[in-house]
Amino acid sequence: MSPRTCRFLALAVALLSGAAHAQLRLPSLGTTLSPLTRSPLAQRVEPLVDNVLAPVDLAAARLDETAARARAHRRELDRDPRGELIVRAELLAQPSGAAARDALLAAGFQPLREDALDGLDDDALLVLRAPAGLSLADALARARALDPAGAYDFHHVYLGSGSVGAPAATAPAVPEPPGRPVAAGAAALQVGLIDSGVDVAHPALRHATIRRHGCTDGDHPAPHGTAVASLMVGEAAHFESALPRAVLVASDVYCDAPTGGSVEAIARELAWMAKQHVAVVNISLVGPPNQVLQRLVERAIAQGVLVVAAVGNDGPAAPPLYPASWPGVVGVGAVDGRLRLLAEGARGPQVMVVAPGADMVAAASGTHGFAPVRGTSFAAPFVAGLLAADYQSASPDGARTAVARLVATARDLPQAARDGIGHGLVAERLRTSPDAVDLARAR
Repeated sequence: MSPRTCRFLALAVALLSGAAHAQLRLPSLGTTLSPLTRSPLAQRVEPLVDNVLAPVDLAAARLDETAARARAHRRELDRDPRGELIVRAELLAQPSGAAARDALLAAGFQPLREDALDGLDDDALLVLRAPAGLSLADALARARALDPAGAYDFHHVYLGSGSVGAPAATAPAVPEPPGRPVAAGAAALQVGLIDSGVDVAHPALRHATIRRHGCTDGDHPAPHGTAVASLMVGEAAHFESALPRAVLVASDVYCDAPTGGSVEAIARELAWMAKQHVAVVNISLVGPPNQVLQRLVERAIAQGVLVVAAVGNDGPAAPPLYPASWPGVVGVGAVDGRLRLLAEGARGPQVMVVAPGADMVAAASGTHGFAPVRGTSFAAPFVAGLLAADYQSASPDGARTAVARLVATARDLPQAARDGIGHGLVAERLRTSPDAVDLARAR
């Protein structure tokens, strides 16, 4: 980027105040202001900012963030040869059989942990240490050569696909919804969430039933998981969610640990979801392709679990991110309040539908208020909630039917499918603008 472009971008960002930024260092694009409250100059500058940001290498920015996290936790974390975040000195394995496992042990691989994953047809996950004297990359190559039919990979760590801005400094209590009707039987509906922790004390979640799982040392509420949860099952005056008053089965895969978001944690919780008969699971996390996690996601899909995932915010030209890009996953992109694709949002065949993901608010953890959010992370929970509204019993045929029903409701947008809208826009009515929340506070 030229110095002139950088100066322009800095000026434009200063004009477009707002707390929310896209995943990993993307500046605010006016997400806390509606078109009516932005200044005329800001309204003219905003489209230019989007055009400037579109070619920025956001994938490189994400890798810069992973490098910083690895440096901050040198004992626990490292990076693979592509720069992706991994758990230090560990490999993941799913040997093809007992003979393959014996061959690994004979070659010097040391088992560290094993997860039964009994919700996914007893498909066990093995965590290994490399043989002495071998680099992790060389050890991975050796394991794959010893057992080509197995699945082996680095122990990758996945990150959230969006960001939560700062809530209002003096946020009052969230008001009760004004007698909003709830569909008969809605309380019995359930939907799954694999993310960071959820602040169940937030008033917007007071009417939801939340079953938490994943952490052995107590609860760890976090901004990302709380915001996503509120968009799935929250309810308050002037605030919309996809499935209010439902049962949220919420798995925390971070637990405030340095290795939070690891494939091992995601796999364990995905298996637990399947065991609990949760038919729709939202994963607003992104990371690189991983053989082991792919095999487990495929196993869940084969059992009829609908896995809904954010496609990520590395930019329109970046390589695809996962799990959203694996076959069978419902990949969700995002649009802003003007129904424009987010400049930072991933595009490609992995986008099945798009939903609101900017110029809106969600519950702010640790407060009684709301905060601006931006990113594909916050579009995916709308889609998951809509799917769960009439898909509660997992079966492959039922999953295909549920997706077809959702796609049939998608609204056409002016952009061509090649621009990343998939089948079109869903959940448009569920966006809660900052203005709506400000109105509620004023009353």
